[in-house]
Amino acid sequence: MPTAVAVTSPELVLPSPDRHTPPAAILQSAEPGERGGSLDRTLAEIHTLVEQHGHVLVVHPAAAPPALVHRLHAARAALETDRLALVGVDLPPLGTALLALQLRQLSICDFSPGVLASAARLLAHYLHAGAVLGSVARLDQVPVGLKAHAKSWLPGSQFAVLARPEPQLVRLSGDQDPGLKAPGFPTRLVVAEGGLPAERVTGALARAWHVREVTPTKLPAASADWWGTSKLTEFAAAIPDISVLYQLVSSVRREECHWCGLELIGDRCAFCAAPLPPPGERGRRALPATRPAPGRLRGREPAPALARTAPAAAGRALPPARDPRLAPALDTGAAPPGAPQAPAGPTGGPATGVHALRPAQREAPADWGPHRPYEDPHQPPPPPRSRNPRP
Repeated sequence: MPTAVAVTSPELVLPSPDRHTPPAAILQSAEPGERGGSLDRTLAEIHTLVEQHGHVLVVHPAAAPPALVHRLHAARAALETDRLALVGVDLPPLGTALLALQLRQLSICDFSPGVLASAARLLAHYLHAGAVLGSVARLDQVPVGLKAHAKSWLPGSQFAVLARPEPQLVRLSGDQDPGLKAPGFPTRLVVAEGGLPAERVTGALARAWHVREVTPTKLPAASADWWGTSKLTEFAAAIPDISVLYQLVSSVRREECHWCGLELIGDRCAFCAAPLPPPGERGRRALPATRPAPGRLRGREPAPALARTAPAAAGRALPPARDPRLAPALDTGAAPPGAPQAPAGPTGGPATGVHALRPAQREAPADWGPHRPYEDPHQPPPPPRSRNPRP
């Protein structure tokens, strides 16, 4: 079962270009009016979609009413599910509908739910959305200069506006090309006619953009509020070939979300909203905790293992030091300065057995008595001195 792509309004659903594209799921509870506005109904609809499809991707305009966005987030929190992605799209209404159609086309491919949800931001960069307006006096989605704002009050004035990917505003005169920046790839143009005729878009603009196909559709009701006027003709151009869309998404490097474990493209997971860690911290995983064996302390090795390794370590000799002054520092077995020396054995090495029981010879302190000369045990003792002095 492919990942479900849901929208918040039936006006955001464009007809499928082929019979393989699955239909979009419409959240009836998200519509304004008597049928909408119920959190319980939103919970029921989303729960049903999650149980049927496994993962659900809800595409909603970024300029949607705050009450609707809060209700969607409340439903996700109440269901306690990480299989619901809420993707807010900063596009005009017709551009949002065209992006939802592209996601529906890619949902039948072998993309994972995380990659499909993250692809919405990528595909939005290759979508051109604009309109021909009769006035720009109330347009706040695109920067409008003072001169264009003043000319919009003249009767009969028209403006060609490109909102995405780069804002552009041109005042129209005659039937020539509007002069909007054209996409550098073949596109399919979707046109929704409002209070202005669509001949300028389907004629001069389509020829300048080398459009392959022009598809008329109904103007969404939210377009008048988004563009600030009801006299308009909205259009949106995007890549029509699903094979090109598949190659575009497949060429992007995939990462694994460190929080939910889903695959993603870009710098943020669309399901849990966790950002991608910095490059130096990617791929680090916490080691699973291991339970120590009975009778052992954590972090210590058993005694038999140390007994087996002790003879091998004792047989290795340290390399001689180049500087004699460094020899005591390199000798790990040397005693610290001022410490008593261990008794020597018969062979000259360290004393073992009964030899180790002999006390070590210590030098008497200077305050114990007068200093006596060194007595050699192999030499005969000197003759005793007479107590009576010679006359």
